[in-house]
Amino acid sequence: MKKFKHKLLKPIELVVNESTGKRFYTTPEGNAYPSVTTVVNHKKKAFFAEWRKNNPQDAKRVTVRGNKFHSCIESYLMNEHLESGEKSLFSSFAEEFLFKQLQPELDKINNIYLLESTLWSDMLKMAGRVDCVAEYDKKLSIIDFKTSGKEKKKEYINEYFLQATAYAIMLKERYDITCKNIVILISSEDGTTQVFEENPKIWVKQLKETIEDYWREIEHGTVLSG
Repeated sequence: MKKFKHKLLKPIELVVNESTGKRFYTTPEGNAYPSVTTVVNHKKKAFFAEWRKNNPQDAKRVTVRGNKFHSCIESYLMNEHLESGEKSLFSSFAEEFLFKQLQPELDKINNIYLLESTLWSDMLKMAGRVDCVAEYDKKLSIIDFKTSGKEKKKEYINEYFLQATAYAIMLKERYDITCKNIVILISSEDGTTQVFEENPKIWVKQLKETIEDYWREIEHGTVLSG
């Protein structure tokens, strides 16, 4: 098993408040900021809500799958053994399949700065939990791990790039570290693995427009909870 090197920063864990029906992170200064995923996905909120309502069992399965997938990746990158059989961290064959399918890409990661850590920006007025900040193929990157039922078309995953771009901005604001690469790693149940790399700079304009649109909808009371 590969041994990953760590240059771990000291993240600050933020308090999450969902008492209003919307997810907000409270910063050390007392500011309440919406989550990055809430903001960048607000246009699709109604679609996802309807899908979960009509497919409750599948929605639960996808959530469990994603959570376990992230947990196993975190353990692997922290150099913890992922046993097989009764001691396995995987709760199903599907979870183990998705992980092992992505493992060659995970092995391109090293010199890890942050892993499943909270970040926030007073400029963007958002907060969230970044999957990983590390070198990918020797390039410092914001790395996001995704699962899917089938292969994704790039034009349908703009939200992934916006989310990672927000984390790149937060990393600069919080730690004065410039990250010029974002990496989206997707492992799908249809047997495909996808790697998307982008420069966050090209997504900044769209991120700004998305944030402005979100707050306009908040002002008019048209954004759904969550």
